[in-house]
Amino acid sequence: MMRYREEKEAKKEAFRKYLESSGVVDSLTKVLVSLYEQNDKPSSAIDFIQQKLGGPTVSEYEKLQAELSDLRIKYNELLAAHQETCKKLDELKNPRNMAPTKETSDGEGSNDSLYE
Repeated sequence: MMRYREEKEAKKEAFRKYLESSGVVDSLTKVLVSLYEQNDKPSSAIDFIQQKLGGPTVSEYEKLQAELSDLRIKYNELLAAHQETCKKLDELKNPRNMAPTKETSDGEGSNDSLYE
């Protein structure tokens, strides 16, 4: 039981050192102090913290999500059009895949007209 507690404390300490060395503790402290020092407290502390840390507000996030959705739809439409264009290009490059015409199927070709 004692060993488990020591391992747990060691993990906590390692995580704390990680947060300190990466600057997370300092950034959060500065933001919380800024919030504390506000004379007029914001209606949403979360929005205030997100804004101070450089993240989008909820409305900005929702707008970005809508824009992302629109762009995904447009991407899929353009991808389908591109694939269709590539298919048509392949058909033009490889006419042997197309059905034979009357001229080539009944033996009359351009060579016969040379001798008339």
